Amino acid sequence: MPAIPHFNRFALRAALYCCLAMLALPSRAADYPAPKEGSWIAKDFRFHTGQVMPELRLNYVTIGAPSGEPVLILHGTTGSAASMLTPAFAGELFGVGQPLDATRYYIIIPDGLGTGKSARPSDGLRANFPRYNYEDMVDAQYRLVTEHLGVKHLRAIIGNSMGGMHAWMWGVKHPGAMDALVPMACQPTEMSSRNWMMRRLLTESIRRDPEWNNGNYTTQPRSAQFASVFFATATNGGNLAMYKAAPTRAQADKLLETRLGAPFAADANDILYQWEASADYNPSPGLERIRAAALAINAADDERNPPETGIMEREMKRVKNGRYYLIPASDRTTGHGTTGQATWWKAQLAELLQKAPRQGL
Repeated sequence: MPAIPHFNRFALRAALYCCLAMLALPSRAADYPAPKEGSWIAKDFRFHTGQVMPELRLNYVTIGAPSGEPVLILHGTTGSAASMLTPAFAGELFGVGQPLDATRYYIIIPDGLGTGKSARPSDGLRANFPRYNYEDMVDAQYRLVTEHLGVKHLRAIIGNSMGGMHAWMWGVKHPGAMDALVPMACQPTEMSSRNWMMRRLLTESIRRDPEWNNGNYTTQPRSAQFASVFFATATNGGNLAMYKAAPTRAQADKLLETRLGAPFAADANDILYQWEASADYNPSPGLERIRAAALAINAADDERNPPETGIMEREMKRVKNGRYYLIPASDRTTGHGTTGQATWWKAQLAELLQKAPRQGL
Protein backbone atom coordinates (compact mmCIF):
# COMPACT_ATOMS: atom_id res chain seq x y z
CA MET A 1 0.00 0.00 0.00
CA PRO A 2 1.52 3.41 -0.89
CA ALA A 3 2.34 5.75 1.97
CA ILE A 4 -0.48 8.03 3.03
CA PRO A 5 0.71 11.65 2.77
CA HIS A 6 1.46 13.42 6.03
CA PHE A 7 0.12 16.50 7.74
CA ASN A 8 0.86 19.11 5.05
CA ARG A 9 -1.64 17.63 2.61
CA PHE A 10 -4.37 17.89 5.21
CA ALA A 11 -3.60 21.32 6.62
CA LEU A 12 -6.18 23.06 4.44
CA ARG A 13 -8.81 20.50 5.44
CA ALA A 14 -8.38 21.34 9.11
CA ALA A 15 -10.07 24.71 8.90
CA LEU A 16 -13.02 23.21 6.99
CA TYR A 17 -13.46 20.37 9.48
CA CYS A 18 -13.39 22.80 12.39
CA CYS A 19 -16.00 25.00 10.76
CA LEU A 20 -18.23 21.98 10.26
CA ALA A 21 -17.66 20.87 13.86
CA MET A 22 -18.66 24.27 15.18
CA LEU A 23 -21.94 23.99 13.28
CA ALA A 24 -22.66 20.52 14.64
CA LEU A 25 -25.72 20.07 16.82
CA PRO A 26 -25.23 19.08 20.47
CA SER A 27 -25.03 15.33 21.12
CA ARG A 28 -28.32 13.53 21.24
CA ALA A 29 -29.20 11.16 24.04
CA ALA A 30 -27.43 7.84 23.55
CA ASP A 31 -29.10 5.90 20.76
CA TYR A 32 -26.66 3.01 20.70
CA PRO A 33 -27.11 -0.44 22.31
CA ALA A 34 -26.79 -0.59 26.08
CA PRO A 35 -23.21 -1.24 27.27
CA LYS A 36 -22.61 -4.71 28.69
CA GLU A 37 -20.13 -5.03 31.54
CA GLY A 38 -17.98 -8.08 32.01
CA SER A 39 -15.02 -9.36 34.03
CA TRP A 40 -12.38 -11.96 33.31
CA ILE A 41 -9.58 -13.54 35.32
CA ALA A 42 -6.26 -13.77 33.48
CA LYS A 43 -4.35 -16.72 34.89
CA ASP A 44 -0.66 -16.51 35.79
CA PHE A 45 -0.19 -12.95 34.56
CA ARG A 46 3.52 -12.14 34.29
CA PHE A 47 4.61 -8.53 34.81
CA HIS A 48 7.68 -6.99 33.21
CA THR A 49 9.39 -7.23 36.60
CA GLY A 50 9.09 -11.02 36.50
CA GLN A 51 6.42 -11.07 39.20
CA VAL A 52 3.45 -13.33 38.50
CA MET A 53 -0.09 -12.94 39.78
CA PRO A 54 -1.94 -16.27 39.70
CA GLU A 55 -5.21 -14.44 39.04
CA LEU A 56 -5.53 -10.94 37.59
CA ARG A 57 -9.03 -9.46 37.29
CA LEU A 58 -9.72 -7.47 34.11
CA ASN A 59 -12.99 -5.58 33.77
CA TYR A 60 -14.43 -4.35 30.48
CA VAL A 61 -17.48 -3.02 28.67
CA THR A 62 -18.75 -4.05 25.23
CA ILE A 63 -21.28 -2.31 23.01
CA GLY A 64 -22.88 -4.02 20.04
CA ALA A 65 -22.98 -7.65 18.97
CA PRO A 66 -19.85 -9.84 18.85
CA SER A 67 -20.66 -10.46 15.17
CA GLY A 68 -19.79 -6.84 14.37
CA GLU A 69 -16.36 -5.63 13.30
CA PRO A 70 -14.35 -5.33 16.52
CA VAL A 71 -12.98 -1.98 17.64
CA LEU A 72 -10.86 -1.52 20.75
CA ILE A 73 -11.13 1.80 22.62
CA LEU A 74 -8.56 2.69 25.29
CA HIS A 75 -9.04 5.32 28.00
CA GLY A 76 -6.67 7.80 29.61
CA THR A 77 -4.78 7.82 32.89
CA THR A 78 -7.04 7.50 35.99
CA GLY A 79 -9.98 6.84 33.64
CA SER A 80 -12.00 3.70 32.98
CA ALA A 81 -14.37 2.26 30.41
CA ALA A 82 -17.13 4.36 32.00
CA SER A 83 -15.17 7.55 31.32
CA MET A 84 -15.48 6.89 27.57
CA LEU A 85 -19.27 6.65 27.67
CA THR A 86 -19.90 10.40 27.68
CA PRO A 87 -22.20 12.32 25.33
CA ALA A 88 -19.14 14.11 23.91
CA PHE A 89 -17.42 10.83 23.04
CA ALA A 90 -19.78 7.85 22.84
CA GLY A 91 -22.73 10.07 21.96
CA GLU A 92 -20.89 11.33 18.88
CA LEU A 93 -19.59 7.95 17.72
CA PHE A 94 -21.68 4.89 18.59
CA GLY A 95 -25.16 5.82 17.35
CA VAL A 96 -26.81 4.72 14.12
CA GLY A 97 -25.07 6.31 11.15
CA GLN A 98 -22.18 7.59 13.27
CA PRO A 99 -18.54 6.59 12.60
CA LEU A 100 -18.57 3.67 15.07
CA ASP A 101 -22.20 2.70 14.60
CA ALA A 102 -22.68 -0.05 17.20
CA THR A 103 -25.10 -1.90 14.93
CA ARG A 104 -22.07 -2.55 12.68
CA TYR A 105 -19.16 -2.54 15.12
CA TYR A 106 -18.39 -4.57 18.23
CA ILE A 107 -16.91 -1.99 20.59
CA ILE A 108 -14.60 -3.21 23.38
CA ILE A 109 -13.55 -0.81 26.15
CA PRO A 110 -11.38 -2.33 28.91
CA ASP A 111 -10.69 -0.89 32.33
CA GLY A 112 -6.91 -0.68 32.19
CA LEU A 113 -4.82 -2.72 34.58
CA GLY A 114 -4.72 -0.70 37.81
CA THR A 115 -7.83 1.33 36.98
CA GLY A 116 -11.62 1.14 37.16
CA LYS A 117 -12.78 -2.29 38.32
CA SER A 118 -9.69 -4.12 37.09
CA ALA A 119 -7.09 -5.32 39.60
CA ARG A 120 -5.38 -2.40 41.37
CA PRO A 121 -3.35 -1.65 44.50
CA SER A 122 -6.38 -0.43 46.48
CA ASP A 123 -7.92 -3.90 46.29
CA GLY A 124 -5.78 -4.82 49.30
CA LEU A 125 -2.15 -5.27 48.30
CA ARG A 126 -1.51 -1.52 48.45
CA ALA A 127 2.18 -0.77 47.77
CA ASN A 128 2.85 -4.52 47.53
CA PHE A 129 0.90 -4.71 44.27
CA PRO A 130 3.30 -5.62 41.43
CA ARG A 131 4.84 -2.61 39.71
CA TYR A 132 3.25 -2.40 36.29
CA ASN A 133 4.12 -0.33 33.24
CA TYR A 134 2.43 0.38 29.92
CA GLU A 135 3.80 -2.84 28.44
CA ASP A 136 2.00 -4.80 31.16
CA MET A 137 -1.18 -2.84 30.54
CA VAL A 138 -1.07 -3.60 26.80
CA ASP A 139 -0.32 -7.27 27.51
CA ALA A 140 -3.41 -7.40 29.73
CA GLN A 141 -5.54 -5.82 26.98
CA TYR A 142 -4.17 -8.26 24.41
CA ARG A 143 -4.94 -11.28 26.57
CA LEU A 144 -8.46 -10.00 27.32
CA VAL A 145 -9.23 -9.40 23.65
CA THR A 146 -7.71 -12.59 22.24
CA GLU A 147 -8.08 -15.19 25.01
CA HIS A 148 -11.36 -14.16 26.59
CA LEU A 149 -13.29 -12.37 23.85
CA GLY A 150 -11.83 -14.52 21.08
CA VAL A 151 -11.02 -11.57 18.81
CA LYS A 152 -7.99 -12.27 16.65
CA HIS A 153 -8.05 -9.15 14.51
CA LEU A 154 -9.40 -5.65 15.15
CA ARG A 155 -10.80 -3.25 12.62
CA ALA A 156 -9.38 -0.37 14.66
CA ILE A 157 -7.74 0.62 17.92
CA ILE A 158 -8.60 4.10 19.17
CA GLY A 159 -6.89 5.47 22.25
CA ASN A 160 -6.96 8.80 24.06
CA SER A 161 -4.04 10.19 26.10
CA MET A 162 -2.64 7.14 27.94
CA GLY A 163 -4.87 5.05 25.69
CA GLY A 164 -3.24 6.73 22.69
CA MET A 165 0.18 5.73 23.98
CA HIS A 166 -1.12 2.19 24.41
CA ALA A 167 -2.36 2.31 20.80
CA TRP A 168 1.14 3.18 19.58
CA MET A 169 2.46 0.22 21.57
CA TRP A 170 -0.15 -2.11 20.06
CA GLY A 171 0.92 -1.01 16.59
CA VAL A 172 4.56 -1.75 17.33
CA LYS A 173 4.11 -4.92 19.36
CA HIS A 174 1.22 -6.50 17.40
CA PRO A 175 1.49 -4.96 13.92
CA GLY A 176 -0.88 -7.46 12.31
CA ALA A 177 -3.59 -7.20 14.95
CA MET A 178 -5.47 -4.20 13.52
CA ASP A 179 -6.35 -2.47 10.26
CA ALA A 180 -6.42 1.07 11.63
CA LEU A 181 -4.71 2.81 14.52
CA VAL A 182 -5.87 6.12 16.03
CA PRO A 183 -3.61 7.39 18.84
CA MET A 184 -4.78 10.73 20.23
CA ALA A 185 -3.45 13.33 22.67
CA CYS A 186 -0.02 11.76 22.86
CA GLN A 187 3.33 11.35 21.14
CA PRO A 188 5.13 8.14 20.11
CA THR A 189 8.26 9.12 22.01
CA GLU A 190 9.58 8.73 25.54
CA MET A 191 8.27 10.75 28.45
CA SER A 192 10.22 14.00 28.70
CA SER A 193 10.07 17.73 29.28
CA ARG A 194 7.07 19.24 31.10
CA ASN A 195 4.90 16.16 30.59
CA TRP A 196 7.23 13.94 32.59
CA MET A 197 8.26 16.62 35.09
CA MET A 198 4.65 17.30 36.03
CA ARG A 199 4.03 13.57 36.49
CA ARG A 200 7.05 13.38 38.76
CA LEU A 201 5.84 16.36 40.78
CA LEU A 202 2.42 14.74 41.20
CA THR A 203 3.82 11.45 42.47
CA GLU A 204 6.57 13.05 44.56
CA SER A 205 3.94 15.18 46.29
CA ILE A 206 2.24 12.01 47.50
CA ARG A 207 5.40 10.10 48.37
CA ARG A 208 6.78 13.02 50.41
CA ASP A 209 3.55 13.40 52.37
CA PRO A 210 3.98 11.82 55.85
CA GLU A 211 0.31 10.82 55.70
CA TRP A 212 1.13 8.43 52.84
CA ASN A 213 3.12 6.28 55.29
CA ASN A 214 4.73 4.12 52.56
CA GLY A 215 1.28 3.25 51.28
CA ASN A 216 -0.05 2.02 54.63
CA TYR A 217 -2.43 4.88 55.36
CA THR A 218 -5.81 4.53 57.06
CA THR A 219 -7.21 7.73 55.56
CA GLN A 220 -6.35 9.12 52.16
CA PRO A 221 -3.33 11.48 52.19
CA ARG A 222 -4.57 15.00 51.59
CA SER A 223 -1.75 15.56 49.09
CA ALA A 224 -3.39 13.18 46.62
CA GLN A 225 -6.29 15.49 45.83
CA PHE A 226 -4.23 18.68 45.90
CA ALA A 227 -1.55 17.23 43.61
CA SER A 228 -4.18 15.87 41.21
CA VAL A 229 -5.95 19.24 40.95
CA PHE A 230 -2.59 21.00 40.51
CA PHE A 231 -1.60 18.61 37.73
CA ALA A 232 -4.94 18.84 35.91
CA THR A 233 -4.97 22.64 36.09
CA ALA A 234 -1.40 22.91 34.82
CA THR A 235 -1.70 20.39 31.97
CA ASN A 236 -5.30 20.48 30.75
CA GLY A 237 -8.02 22.93 29.81
CA GLY A 238 -6.50 25.03 27.02
CA ASN A 239 -5.32 28.62 27.36
CA LEU A 240 -8.22 30.21 25.49
CA ALA A 241 -10.90 28.12 27.14
CA MET A 242 -9.36 28.65 30.57
CA TYR A 243 -9.32 32.39 30.09
CA LYS A 244 -12.92 32.31 28.85
CA ALA A 245 -13.93 30.39 31.99
CA ALA A 246 -11.94 32.57 34.42
CA PRO A 247 -11.08 36.02 32.99
CA THR A 248 -10.74 37.64 36.42
CA ARG A 249 -8.92 36.71 39.62
CA ALA A 250 -12.23 36.28 41.45
CA GLN A 251 -13.50 33.86 38.82
CA ALA A 252 -10.19 31.99 38.79
CA ASP A 253 -10.33 31.65 42.57
CA LYS A 254 -13.91 30.40 42.41
CA LEU A 255 -13.03 27.81 39.77
CA LEU A 256 -10.04 26.60 41.77
CA GLU A 257 -12.00 26.39 45.03
CA THR A 258 -14.66 24.36 43.24
CA ARG A 259 -12.04 21.90 42.03
CA LEU A 260 -10.32 21.64 45.40
CA GLY A 261 -13.64 21.21 47.18
CA ALA A 262 -15.06 18.56 44.86
CA PRO A 263 -15.53 14.99 46.16
CA PHE A 264 -12.38 12.95 45.62
CA ALA A 265 -12.85 9.20 45.56
CA ALA A 266 -9.47 8.19 44.12
CA ASP A 267 -6.91 6.18 46.09
CA ALA A 268 -3.38 7.55 46.58
CA ASN A 269 -1.62 4.24 45.86
CA ASP A 270 -3.67 3.76 42.71
CA ILE A 271 -2.74 7.27 41.58
CA LEU A 272 0.97 6.61 42.15
CA TYR A 273 0.92 3.42 40.12
CA GLN A 274 -1.15 4.95 37.33
CA TRP A 275 1.16 7.88 36.70
CA GLU A 276 4.43 6.07 37.32
CA ALA A 277 3.45 3.37 34.80
CA SER A 278 4.41 5.79 32.01
CA ALA A 279 8.04 6.13 33.13
CA ASP A 280 9.62 3.82 30.52
CA TYR A 281 7.11 4.40 27.72
CA ASN A 282 8.86 4.76 24.35
CA PRO A 283 7.52 3.09 21.18
CA SER A 284 9.72 5.26 18.94
CA PRO A 285 12.37 2.61 18.14
CA GLY A 286 9.71 0.35 16.58
CA LEU A 287 7.58 2.79 14.56
CA GLU A 288 8.69 1.30 11.23
CA ARG A 289 7.02 -1.98 12.25
CA ILE A 290 3.52 -0.45 12.21
CA ARG A 291 1.46 -1.89 9.34
CA ALA A 292 -1.95 -0.39 10.11
CA ALA A 293 -3.25 2.78 8.54
CA ALA A 294 -2.45 5.24 11.33
CA LEU A 295 -4.20 8.52 12.05
CA ALA A 296 -2.50 10.43 14.87
CA ILE A 297 -4.63 13.23 16.31
CA ASN A 298 -3.47 15.98 18.65
CA ALA A 299 -4.79 19.41 19.59
CA ALA A 300 -2.82 22.58 18.88
CA ASP A 301 -3.34 23.73 22.48
CA ASP A 302 -2.39 20.41 24.12
CA GLU A 303 -0.31 21.38 27.16
CA ARG A 304 1.33 17.94 27.49
CA ASN A 305 2.15 17.46 23.81
CA PRO A 306 2.92 20.94 22.42
CA PRO A 307 3.02 20.85 18.59
CA GLU A 308 5.73 23.49 18.29
CA THR A 309 8.38 20.91 19.23
CA GLY A 310 7.96 19.31 15.79
CA ILE A 311 8.09 15.84 17.36
CA MET A 312 4.98 14.56 15.59
CA GLU A 313 6.09 15.65 12.11
CA ARG A 314 9.48 14.04 12.68
CA GLU A 315 8.16 10.73 14.02
CA MET A 316 5.25 10.39 11.58
CA LYS A 317 7.72 10.28 8.68
CA ARG A 318 8.67 6.86 10.00
CA VAL A 319 5.10 5.49 10.00
CA LYS A 320 4.62 4.00 6.54
CA ASN A 321 0.84 4.37 6.33
CA GLY A 322 0.38 7.26 8.73
CA ARG A 323 -0.86 10.79 8.76
CA TYR A 324 -1.17 13.48 11.39
CA TYR A 325 -4.18 15.68 12.08
CA LEU A 326 -3.79 18.71 14.34
CA ILE A 327 -6.99 20.23 15.74
CA PRO A 328 -6.66 24.03 15.68
CA ALA A 329 -6.99 25.82 19.01
CA SER A 330 -10.00 27.95 19.89
CA ASP A 331 -11.91 29.00 22.99
CA ARG A 332 -14.02 25.86 22.46
CA THR A 333 -11.10 23.44 22.53
CA THR A 334 -9.78 22.40 25.93
CA GLY A 335 -6.10 21.68 25.52
CA HIS A 336 -5.15 18.14 26.38
CA GLY A 337 -8.84 17.38 26.89
CA THR A 338 -9.86 18.39 23.37
CA THR A 339 -9.69 14.89 21.91
CA GLY A 340 -12.21 13.71 24.49
CA GLN A 341 -14.74 15.61 22.33
CA ALA A 342 -15.21 13.48 19.23
CA THR A 343 -16.89 16.28 17.30
CA TRP A 344 -13.43 17.67 16.50
CA TRP A 345 -12.17 14.53 14.73
CA LYS A 346 -15.02 12.12 13.94
CA ALA A 347 -15.03 13.14 10.26
CA GLN A 348 -11.38 12.11 9.97
CA LEU A 349 -12.14 8.82 11.74
CA ALA A 350 -15.00 8.07 9.35
CA GLU A 351 -12.70 8.73 6.38
CA LEU A 352 -10.03 6.44 7.83
CA LEU A 353 -12.46 3.57 8.42
CA GLN A 354 -13.81 3.96 4.90
CA LYS A 355 -10.37 3.79 3.27
CA ALA A 356 -8.20 1.60 5.53
CA PRO A 357 -7.59 -1.78 3.83
CA ARG A 358 -8.72 -4.89 5.70
CA GLN A 359 -5.56 -6.80 6.40
CA GLY A 360 -7.20 -9.90 7.91
CA LEU A 361 -5.23 -12.31 10.06
